[in-house]
Amino acid sequence: MSDPFSILLDRATSMFFPDRPERLGVAVSGGSDSLALLFLLARWSEQGGPPIFAVTVDHGLRPEAAREAEFVKGLCDRLGVSHQTLVWEGWQGSGNLPDAARRARYALMADWAEAHDIPKVALGHTLNDQAETFLMRLAREAGVDGLASMAQTWREGMTEFCRPILGVERDELKAYLTARGHSWCDDPTNDDELYERTRARQAIEALSNLGVTPRTLANVAHHMSEVRETLYWYVFLTGREHAQIDRGDVVFPRKIFRTLQKDISRRLVQTILKWISGSEYAPRGRSVDFLLEAIRGGTGMTLHGCEMTVVDDMLRFTRESQAVDGLRVSASDIWDGRWKLDGPWPAGAEIAMLGETGLAECPKWRETGLPVTTLKATPAVWRDGHLVAAPLAGLTNGWTAHLLRDQDHFFAALLAH
Repeated sequence: MSDPFSILLDRATSMFFPDRPERLGVAVSGGSDSLALLFLLARWSEQGGPPIFAVTVDHGLRPEAAREAEFVKGLCDRLGVSHQTLVWEGWQGSGNLPDAARRARYALMADWAEAHDIPKVALGHTLNDQAETFLMRLAREAGVDGLASMAQTWREGMTEFCRPILGVERDELKAYLTARGHSWCDDPTNDDELYERTRARQAIEALSNLGVTPRTLANVAHHMSEVRETLYWYVFLTGREHAQIDRGDVVFPRKIFRTLQKDISRRLVQTILKWISGSEYAPRGRSVDFLLEAIRGGTGMTLHGCEMTVVDDMLRFTRESQAVDGLRVSASDIWDGRWKLDGPWPAGAEIAMLGETGLAECPKWRETGLPVTTLKATPAVWRDGHLVAAPLAGLTNGWTAHLLRDQDHFFAALLAH
């Protein structure tokens, strides 16, 4: 007799072909979505799929969380699946709790996966999560990027996270669990109207009379993703044709920039600032609008740890010296996430920004062709307060500086979003 849920299994595992991982992690909270994913992936493993490793993150914010983690562990023991609970103890009681918890969750799981040689970790986000996220972002008047679909995959360090059931509705997963006699844990916050996602879920139910269903909203998000892909393709083509990487700076003709459509120019500067600063997120909102106005007016501006200047009708985006002031690492370490210096490495040497004081000790800095704003924020070798070398400012003394995020990295960043 055929299994009525065999198609669901195929949908949950299709994204792992043809290059399926040797080992696969799965994040399990105890809720219906992640539990269904656990059972599906465990069944796949029994049928010849990769071995499965489960992980649960206890944020320590609800008294029920520890009990839910034990519930998951018991299920994993019966399935013969390795399980580990990770506990977050980093909440300081201030700031954006949901965002801090999310970041901590992924950081903990990424470290866990890397330590256990697990290249991929599957998450139980569903089509309903996609629809709820779309509606919440719509309420914030988000544009194309905000309304586009949740990412199917992304990387955190060496770990790739993936959402194999993003196209599956929650009711399908609950039906799968119920048919097999499996229970799950209901998070009480799912019914608490203090939470935006709960209100979004209720709003979607109210809209069903208009034919607005979770799948409707998810399909619209998919269409927005296609629009976003098109926009970034034109950003990439524009960058490839006109942008130049000059020792860590991005240089772009202002005349060309002023002819770009706003959606293209906005994404271009966001990518530039994110690439130079190494930030996880690009700047948004009015701050980017102010930068675009500064470019049109031919005036400089600092934003997101970067500085934009206009010289000879060329835009130059560079690292802002204030953003790296006080940043010090040992001479053998990577500085500012993108510079690696090689040289004699005298005892006690460290890398810090050149600054105005160091620049004054570099008599050949003008021969480098780099402006003062750039040179001040470049890496230099210091020892006991004395300048040893500043390779980008012409004071080499046997030292060289290597840009880790090079031109190819920049062009790839224009497509990654």
